[in-house]
Amino acid sequence: MAILPEDVARVRAAADLVAIAGEHVALRKVGRRWMGLCPFHAENSASFSVNGEEGLYYCYGCQAKGDVITFVREVEHVDFVGAVERLAARGGIELRYDDSGAAAQERKHRSELTEAMERAVDWYHARLLEAPDARAARAYLRERGYDGDVVRQFRIGWAPEGWDELARSLRLPAPVLKETGLGFVNRGGRTQDAFRGRILFPIFDPGGKPLAFGGRVLPGGEGPKYKNSSETPLYAKSRTLYGLNWAKVDVAQRDEVIVCEGYTDVIAFFLAGVPRAVATCGTALTEEHVRVLKNFARRIVLAYDADSAGQAAAERFYEWERKLGIDIVVAMLPKGMDPADAARREPAMLERAVADAQPFLGFRLARALHAADLRSIEGRARAAERCLEMIREHPNDLVRDQYLMQVSDRCRVPVERLREGLTRRGPSLERPRRGEDRVIDVRRRGRDDAGPDLAERHALLQALHRPEDLVALLDEIAPAGLVGIEEVLFVDHRARAAFRALVESPDLHEAIANAEPEASELLSRLAVEEAEGSAADEFLRLVELAALRSIRSLEVEARVSREGLAQVGPTLAWLKLATERLRDRSTATAAAADVVAWLMERSEELE
Repeated sequence: MAILPEDVARVRAAADLVAIAGEHVALRKVGRRWMGLCPFHAENSASFSVNGEEGLYYCYGCQAKGDVITFVREVEHVDFVGAVERLAARGGIELRYDDSGAAAQERKHRSELTEAMERAVDWYHARLLEAPDARAARAYLRERGYDGDVVRQFRIGWAPEGWDELARSLRLPAPVLKETGLGFVNRGGRTQDAFRGRILFPIFDPGGKPLAFGGRVLPGGEGPKYKNSSETPLYAKSRTLYGLNWAKVDVAQRDEVIVCEGYTDVIAFFLAGVPRAVATCGTALTEEHVRVLKNFARRIVLAYDADSAGQAAAERFYEWERKLGIDIVVAMLPKGMDPADAARREPAMLERAVADAQPFLGFRLARALHAADLRSIEGRARAAERCLEMIREHPNDLVRDQYLMQVSDRCRVPVERLREGLTRRGPSLERPRRGEDRVIDVRRRGRDDAGPDLAERHALLQALHRPEDLVALLDEIAPAGLVGIEEVLFVDHRARAAFRALVESPDLHEAIANAEPEASELLSRLAVEEAEGSAADEFLRLVELAALRSIRSLEVEARVSREGLAQVGPTLAWLKLATERLRDRSTATAAAADVVAWLMERSEELE
């Protein structure tokens, strides 16, 4: 159900962003702003700035930005409604909901399914802790080193052998059983539980809502070793990660997440004092998984045999690193040992393996060289060829060359020969991907990429923080209205769009929400900066700069033809005189009105 917009506005206005952000990061006042270490990425110097008056934040390091609702969503990893509800509860605000519409019905339906899953998690968990038929499961878990505290922390459960004990106990209707993946109607027309005779590991979303189960059969039991819930309206395997709800705090603090293959591997890392592990749910790591993890950390440590997928995995990992701006590294565990085994034998081994994790290509090369016979000439040659195949897959030529030098040292092959072999044996991966244009776009180079110049930034700061002063000035210099004035005063397209959004929106929050992406980013950044000087001085400076640009343009026109000077001479003389008047306090406002009117008229003529 959607929360009424006016209630969202009340919550936003009542919430104290400085106080709420201060619960997660130490803030100190600098001028009118508050600064601290960013809670969204690891850093040593403060780049996180809060504008308490407007209720906005911006990080100059990772570009995280938003209002108090966005902050709660990102820090506590809840959806929009969840964040508003938490802030409303904190402020004692009663929310009203719009129950109409298909979206509201869909939300209500998902809530019913989530409630059924919550009841199932509690029922299976209580069964493991208390039921006589779960003795064997409890004994097995104790053998694995999982005591009662571990079982309770991860809410592990037990599905009894009976055909429909969950369905009968919870009295869940058949449609709910099916849509949650908890059960189904068999050929005999009876409801049947999906999990029977299995230890269950509940799977939650990052906010802690239950989505699905992973079930492990006891040794000697029937069926596959592991069985996962089928996909449902709540659960998509390709973007769901087991353990993220517990790991997210440490993941965000360390800017690092460990990806395992199984549920018990995740628990092993937690027991070893490394509580930032997650696992894919019966599927390979996908780009959707990586996109989810990118919101929490930039460094992804693979804690499984990542080399087994070979070139296909390499191409995916390098592509994700390039496209998503992440680092994928691999923890080197003893061959044939998974994290659960390592945790039982030597827990400190897991922490060392994560700390010593290598880039994916370095890991593959180390494994290949370790397995090679480097004592013979033939063995070294074969190892060099194998390493060349792996190095060739990497898309960065500088990275490739660094690894070539390492292989040269280990295999006693001159690096020049390896470079020749790299080129001769196949095309470099440093080439345009299908559908990708490698031609450099000159428009993205130089000043335009840096954004507005100082004069435009200072003017926008005034428009953003002192709108009443700006309106008073513009009433004098642009009495015909503000429509289109940004086109003649601002050169940078982001600054033009940002000014337009400020003029057309009732407040700063609406301006940021309504602006195009680049302008929204600029406004978010400026919202946490101090505005110095005055609106009049900054905007009169913009008018002067616009006049100077026009003077240069007219001078070019005068030079290109014999008639040029005669045609533009009077205008050029007038404009130079107006520019001088702009620099005189007593005549600046009147001169600005004349220049702006002329600029607007000229802009229309040039269109």
